[in-house]
Amino acid sequence: MIDRERLTRLLADLVRHNSINPDLVPGAPGEGAIAAFLCDYCREAELEADLQEVATGRFNAIARLRGRGQAPPLLLNGHIDTVDVEGMTIDPFDPMIRDGRLHGRGAYDMKGGVAAMVEAALAAAEHGPPGDVILAMVADEEYASLGTQAVVGEVSAGAAVVTEPTALNVCIAHKGFAWIDVETTGRAAHGSRYAEGVDAVAHMGRVLAGLERLEREVFPKRRHRLLGRPSVHASRIDGGVGLSTYPDHCRLQVERRTLPAETPEDVAAEMNALLAALRAEDPAFQASWSLTLFRPGLEVPPDAPIVRAVRAAAEAVLNRPVELTGESAWLDSALLAAAGIPTVIFGPAGAGAHASVEWVDLDSVAATAEILVRVILAWGG
Repeated sequence: MIDRERLTRLLADLVRHNSINPDLVPGAPGEGAIAAFLCDYCREAELEADLQEVATGRFNAIARLRGRGQAPPLLLNGHIDTVDVEGMTIDPFDPMIRDGRLHGRGAYDMKGGVAAMVEAALAAAEHGPPGDVILAMVADEEYASLGTQAVVGEVSAGAAVVTEPTALNVCIAHKGFAWIDVETTGRAAHGSRYAEGVDAVAHMGRVLAGLERLEREVFPKRRHRLLGRPSVHASRIDGGVGLSTYPDHCRLQVERRTLPAETPEDVAAEMNALLAALRAEDPAFQASWSLTLFRPGLEVPPDAPIVRAVRAAAEAVLNRPVELTGESAWLDSALLAAAGIPTVIFGPAGAGAHASVEWVDLDSVAATAEILVRVILAWGG
């Protein structure tokens, strides 16, 4: 049903576009050129397609295949931005095919999935799907998800498939995360005047010890059947002004990886309890914290219609049982689910997300496209 040569050419063309996220690498080109390319590509294939500006110079490409109106729309979502290319051992924008693998930045994360969903829509167009198929090729997933946030503000759908790489398994759960800033306050003084100075950096050490206790003693007791345990780590720390001065401030940036049931309120209670215990131990301890970003995890029921549809199609194409899995990373799927769109993650195999060597398995990209065609044509809501 799919045109494998057309699919591989499309994937190679996508990899040739430098779409590094400018919020990760200042001055990087972002998604404008690749979004325009995808709009033109879809229009030439007689799909409706438009650019959606989500921030200055940042664009989604949104395409639609009209169906027969017998089922609610099915949304296929994939991001077109990438991380940086530092340390890559081959030209990141010159796709190389070797041993059935296409190498290049974004091939695995996740232009292989984007190419598969576009090819699936083109193949399904020949048969007339029961409902509309919406292709959301989005910006900024690698930073703040401005692209998918814009999609959920304007697009409604009965269900969604995010084509992130899953090695052809059906992912029904992933973790969320919280970004936390902690600041401790001391008192500046000459390094020789120990009776006057209060060391904010040393006080932050107590916070670090409290986080380590959570990581070592508390979180291992919380388990999710697909995702394991939550976690926390100290990402960045900064404080002090000079070697001979007691530091009057210290700032710690923390990432807390959450399970799907955990909420911002749970994170707040955890941090408030940690700092309250340190204040109780030492009245001179001063600290504050703030939640700078929270993204929820995802868990879709195994018997949800979209899960059953993708799993059945995958098993029919692959001729083997297909696992229901979980993913430790956060994905845009959580935003779709929070908007009331039941969402599953399904995509090709490969390796090297954010790494110096990145590749996607071409057989699995073709299988992803074929499976998505079956999902599109069988989707009834």
